[in-house]
Amino acid sequence: MDVRGVCLMFCLLLLAHCSQEQTSSKKRNGKKDSATNAAIEELKKQINDIFQELNLLKEQQALQTVCLKGTKILRKCFLADPVKKNFHAASDDCIAKGGSLSTPLTGDENDQLYSYVRQSIGPDEHIWLGINDMVTDGQWVDQSGSNVRFKNWETEITLQPDGGRSQNCAILSTTANGKWFDENCRAEKASVCEFNIV
Repeated sequence: MDVRGVCLMFCLLLLAHCSQEQTSSKKRNGKKDSATNAAIEELKKQINDIFQELNLLKEQQALQTVCLKGTKILRKCFLADPVKKNFHAASDDCIAKGGSLSTPLTGDENDQLYSYVRQSIGPDEHIWLGINDMVTDGQWVDQSGSNVRFKNWETEITLQPDGGRSQNCAILSTTANGKWFDENCRAEKASVCEFNIV
């Protein structure tokens, strides 16, 4: 072989070697890229987890503020609103605050709610409860649409509920020792929002 052939052969070998180096470098960089992408995804996940934890802490802090302004009864916080509104406006206000209209689940909870209303709103007030029979007359449901299991209707004097189709929302009466009455949903009453403690 002449010098020219040797140079050509050398150049081909050098080119093959450089090509092989670039391929293995790309493979190493590919591994680095995938490792970098995995690290970035893990950081994004950690940031997302931190944001979720921060939001949960904000909710807990807000709930503690509600409990400090209102009262804690069993596993709920209650916050009285003496401003009189119709049922729907009162319900919307509670939902906007992150809660719902109070709905006692037991006699003990009802008694404590009655005491809280007397102390915070007044001894001669009525508050909206988070129950109604708007969909089916006589079938009282809570705000999630579930049938109400605990009931505390006034039955000694007026045999509540007695309003038929014109009175589809329930109130707790402080003048009747925490007994419930059905009422026209357009009437204006005070309210108490409840917030479940997680």
